[in-house]
Amino acid sequence: MHVDRSVRYRVTIVCATYSRKREVKLESIEFSFLKSAAGGRYIKSRSDFIHNKETMPRQSLQEILPLVQHPSHYLGTEINALRKDPEKIRLRFALAFPDLYEIGMSHLGIQILYHILNARQAIAAERVFAPGVDLEARLRVGSIPLCSLEGGIPLSDFDIVGFSLLYELNFTNILMMLDLSGIPFYARDRDESHPFVIAGGPCTFNPEPLSDFFDAMVVGDGELVVVELADAWLAWKDSGADREALLKTWSGLEGVYVPSFFRPDTDSNGLQVVTPRFPGYRTVRKAFVSDLNLVPFPARPVIPFGKPIHDRLSLEVCRGCTRGCRFCQAGMIYRPVRERAPGEILSLAEEALANTGYEEISLLSLSTGDYSAIQVLVERLMSRLAPERIAVSLPSLRVGSLTAELMEQIKRVRKTGFTVAPEAGTERLRGVINKNVTEEGLEETVRNAFRLGWQLIKLYFMIGLPTETEADLEAIVALAKRLQQGRPPKGQKGHITVSVSTFIPKAHTPFQWCPQISLEESRDKIHMLRGKLKGGGIRLKWQNPEMSLLEGLWARGDRRLSRLLVEAYHAGCRFDGWSEQFQYRRWLEAIEACAVDVDFYTTRVRDLSEPLPWDHIDCGVSKDFQKCEWEKAVEGSETPDCRDGECSLCGVCDLKTIKPVTFHAQGDLKVADRPDSMPKSFVYKKLQVSYAKRGQARYFGHLELVKIFVRAFRRARIPLRFSEGFHPAPKISFESALPVGIESLEERFVVDVPLDVAVGRVIEGVNQELPEGLTITACSQVHRRSPELVPKLVHYTVTLKQGIFSEAKLKDFLEKTTWPLTKTNRKGRTKTIDLRPLVKNLRLLSPKIADMSLEARPGQSVRPTDVIRHVFDLSEESLKLATILKG
Repeated sequence: MHVDRSVRYRVTIVCATYSRKREVKLESIEFSFLKSAAGGRYIKSRSDFIHNKETMPRQSLQEILPLVQHPSHYLGTEINALRKDPEKIRLRFALAFPDLYEIGMSHLGIQILYHILNARQAIAAERVFAPGVDLEARLRVGSIPLCSLEGGIPLSDFDIVGFSLLYELNFTNILMMLDLSGIPFYARDRDESHPFVIAGGPCTFNPEPLSDFFDAMVVGDGELVVVELADAWLAWKDSGADREALLKTWSGLEGVYVPSFFRPDTDSNGLQVVTPRFPGYRTVRKAFVSDLNLVPFPARPVIPFGKPIHDRLSLEVCRGCTRGCRFCQAGMIYRPVRERAPGEILSLAEEALANTGYEEISLLSLSTGDYSAIQVLVERLMSRLAPERIAVSLPSLRVGSLTAELMEQIKRVRKTGFTVAPEAGTERLRGVINKNVTEEGLEETVRNAFRLGWQLIKLYFMIGLPTETEADLEAIVALAKRLQQGRPPKGQKGHITVSVSTFIPKAHTPFQWCPQISLEESRDKIHMLRGKLKGGGIRLKWQNPEMSLLEGLWARGDRRLSRLLVEAYHAGCRFDGWSEQFQYRRWLEAIEACAVDVDFYTTRVRDLSEPLPWDHIDCGVSKDFQKCEWEKAVEGSETPDCRDGECSLCGVCDLKTIKPVTFHAQGDLKVADRPDSMPKSFVYKKLQVSYAKRGQARYFGHLELVKIFVRAFRRARIPLRFSEGFHPAPKISFESALPVGIESLEERFVVDVPLDVAVGRVIEGVNQELPEGLTITACSQVHRRSPELVPKLVHYTVTLKQGIFSEAKLKDFLEKTTWPLTKTNRKGRTKTIDLRPLVKNLRLLSPKIADMSLEARPGQSVRPTDVIRHVFDLSEESLKLATILKG
């Protein structure tokens, strides 16, 4: 007797688009899915199988790119992106990031791995990011698999797919990316036809909630072990052995966890423990890089298109932190502190700026202000960078390390972000968490920042910390108001943003046994703060308590949660870290369907003696030390920083190969000055530059295009003239803002360059630095920008891919003397113009091709899409798919 064990899921994907009024338009596309009892293959049953290559013709990504938001994010043609000869590649390695492009391209880790792997001739590392919800829907409708950016290779055709796990609320996106690729979710369901799916990042320090989905997971620093993984794969491929043989080889590498080699069991108390399947593989010690100066770092990072979250050159100056904040997982798992040498940082900055053209450098670490030579390093950097108007930002600063002298240096070019994290409102509670920050130090830091011209200060606090009382919450309010009193005199701007999040206990910290506060408590505390922090130059921001609860569930979960993740994904959950996509109701439905006791993982008080799901993962810091720190937290006693002082005996150092690495100020610290970077009193001239924007370059927005050209001039070593003031900007003026999706044979801008810069140097030098589709076609000197330079009549050719032009509708339009067109701007204001006199010529070359000339009048500009839409009554999709060429 045959029993059908298939389960049907119905999913509605909601795509949000924004009108010029900032109104949200929702489109929903509904799918039915069938999941077989074996798991893994999910198929769309509305028409044909989504991954049935034999029976269904596919669209290509290029065909649907005009229909999605931020199309430039999916091009893969960025400056410094690499495309290798397929004939020379033996291992294809996908670097998969389970979030949007603008988030993933801001992550330094993916740039480091991309650089290391592609340095090997036989390996091609290519990037793939979670597609936006609109693109996901289009991929499903068009039966298009998720592909890499560089080569457009389906994820399923790679040999290794490596996910970066940085945030628990990205977990459903992992399943979405696997699903779009036809790769089974569960590692046990994959065979020789599938890639190995692996993961790395801080979330692997408690790998258990995701263990069922990965063949292997890297715990710790990735620079060395990723090469060992690749070499082992190459040797395994030559051997012809089965998949398990490679997993056994990988399990012998430091920092590699193979989940299938551990069996999950449940003890008499309902606690999950994992039992090793093989002797000698009982624990996994983290991979460790003892000296950052000895491992590769990207001096030629990929420059993202669009507007990434962190649009700047990121240089890691230090890894690890020994301040010992008891809530901080990163401070525990990345011990000990290892600094990059100041001279190495300066050399990297010099080379990377030359290769990128960035206008800002960010010095990254868990606490950049604690870098031993920070003052002299920033002084040297600013001396080198200030003449070129390149700013330096220190995004992670501790009160006490941020001196007035350091702030003076940072503001020399422009005032970058200013954020401090008191974490708690009282010194008592800061003592509990070992955050040794005094109120006097906070007040002095904020006063100095306001005095030196910063207008916005961001303060970070947590609620729900162990031993927190009502008085601690009241103190957040009092402290914020007191700090606000240190703002500039009346008439000058000065604001404070207070950001509040719920404390989430994490694995491998002294607070890993602590309960997380309930959802109701979190809501009540935020409500209280909202009521008391209103106005007065203070703005309160907070993390959604429902998101915090789910993050806490996954942070300390075990393998029993894997079914919940699949259930939530099929209920439509993805991008759970984005408030506009987060669907708590669907999570609750999935939790109920899987009978998961959320309180068991979050609000329950854990006994110090009970087994923890991550006990087999060795982060280096001993469990005894964590217990001792928990006891000291209850007492409110301090553990001093061991960077330069007495060892705290946490267990991570052997004081031979594993030990703190620091560099103090070096008097002879120098950085070479390029001839064109020395301070000069240039005499400038104006150049009018003409350029073509063809092919994929049509997807660049105007602001994106400006940034591309400015950075191309920097890389070409052509200095630009800058405006004066607090935020200097290059003096470059574009003739018009060409809408996204329109190509042009000739666009123009005017730019100020030094008098001795030859026209030929601009054309040849900048063209070498432009991405595909942009080409400078002409350049000449002008004395001023005059109105005559702006053309009054603009010619367009429109070619339809979908639909046809109606001769009857064209005739109707041409016979009319007026044709009212009502337009709405971004502020929601409407304006009616007469379209008829602005259309000087409109004719059909064929049912698919229209030729038109439009007059540009002040205050009455009209786009070719306006004409097509209102004259021929074509659909929005037809407009987006059309090829429009200006000129």
